[in-house]
Amino acid sequence: MAVPKKKTSNGKRDQRRAHWKRQAALEAQKALSLGKSILTGRSKGFVYPSEDEEEAGEE
Repeated sequence: MAVPKKKTSNGKRDQRRAHWKRQAALEAQKALSLGKSILTGRSKGFVYPSEDEEEAGEE
């Protein structure tokens, strides 16, 4: 026979949501940092074609 599940406490629910939001904030911060490093040309671990290479390839 089916038995109803126990209700999740408000604290546990809030903790799970806070963790999810914290992960999203950290990923957004990483993306912004990567974008800034690409724009300044200081990125080491991200391969991105520069405008000079694109123009040389078209000729």
